[in-house]
Amino acid sequence: MDLPLVVGVDGSDSSLEAVDWAVDEAARHGLPLRLVYGSLWERYEGGRPSFRSDRPAEVLMAEHITASCTQRARLRNPEVKVSSEVLPDDAVAALLHAGREAFALVTGSRGRSEIAGMLLGSVSLTVAARAGCPVVVMRGGERNRQGSFGRVVVGVGDSTQGSTAVRFAFHEAVARGCGLDAVRAWRRPAPEHPERTPVADDSDRTHEERASAFLTDALGEQTRSHPEVDVHRHVVEGPAHKVLLDASADADLMVVGALRRHGHFGLQLGRTAHALLHHSACPVAVVPQRA
Repeated sequence: MDLPLVVGVDGSDSSLEAVDWAVDEAARHGLPLRLVYGSLWERYEGGRPSFRSDRPAEVLMAEHITASCTQRARLRNPEVKVSSEVLPDDAVAALLHAGREAFALVTGSRGRSEIAGMLLGSVSLTVAARAGCPVVVMRGGERNRQGSFGRVVVGVGDSTQGSTAVRFAFHEAVARGCGLDAVRAWRRPAPEHPERTPVADDSDRTHEERASAFLTDALGEQTRSHPEVDVHRHVVEGPAHKVLLDASADADLMVVGALRRHGHFGLQLGRTAHALLHHSACPVAVVPQRA
């Protein structure tokens, strides 16, 4: 049985964008779609017998949100199998639980209760930093979310060689029938005399060549497994987060890895993934990689 694509819903505009994107993604991969709403009311009140004829507002709101999002998904693509569920937990815990048996989790960038002007909501950030499956956070404009550019980008860092992030990016490119841009950033060593203007030298070429060789090795297995994917390699000098933010402007999806260390219970996101989740111009997929 195929694992479902799970999308978190809460009635916000951002979560509706996530539903639309998730329907299209489920259709591309031939997956069922599961809508999840987390409600603490269900935990505290679900086991108590009720002798009242009226129903709590929280229960009515949860049912309305899941029902309307289900209808929205079915109208967008009637061929996608859609189910919905209200889980008795807060949003983060509900999504992390659902993600244990999911192809991927999809979230909006901000929820109903987030402060106006925030770049990224706390639920999306926490889920992306802790989930055991890939997490896609909606970012960017409508053209990026709709896949108008025909371009998936994967950032290849030191921990990405032969990783699940590279594999995920290739599968996305195959499902979309589009090209894949693999990006490896490299940095020029700090100069011994910072007051002087840096110039390109043999050392720079050596670092660039090493980055290029690393990129080729990282893509090797998947390139051989998916010869139909048109792969473009980019070796760019500069901070990785800035290089990938520039690349996100005309991309449909940005894919990055995130190490998950055994026994570590805090947020596990590197600087690059953190920056992309806050500032990317397109949806971001954070793919966990066991250390």
